[in-house]
Amino acid sequence: MSNSKYEIGARIKKYREDRGYSQREFGEMIGVSNSRVSNWEQGVNRPDADILADICIALNVSPSELLNVRLASDELNDKERKIIISYREKTDLQKAVDILLGIESI
Repeated sequence: MSNSKYEIGARIKKYREDRGYSQREFGEMIGVSNSRVSNWEQGVNRPDADILADICIALNVSPSELLNVRLASDELNDKERKIIISYREKTDLQKAVDILLGIESI
């Protein structure tokens, strides 16, 4: 067995910090202790498969991003995902955005 560190922890840390969460805040969001989050981020161990969905939801990342698995060339990057989320939340602006993008005519 290899003694290399688990790489998923570095990605969890990056996304957690990008979103401005402390280890404690993030742990509370997904129902684990901050020491468990710390262990993941240090590569001591990795999250169980059954908690990966919670991690993805809390960090707003796709499973393929979190696991660093690229299955399709048309996957959205972080900025594109934020744009889509903002678009969905701002229903009053959707028609204007559609017109600006040429998706819908005036």
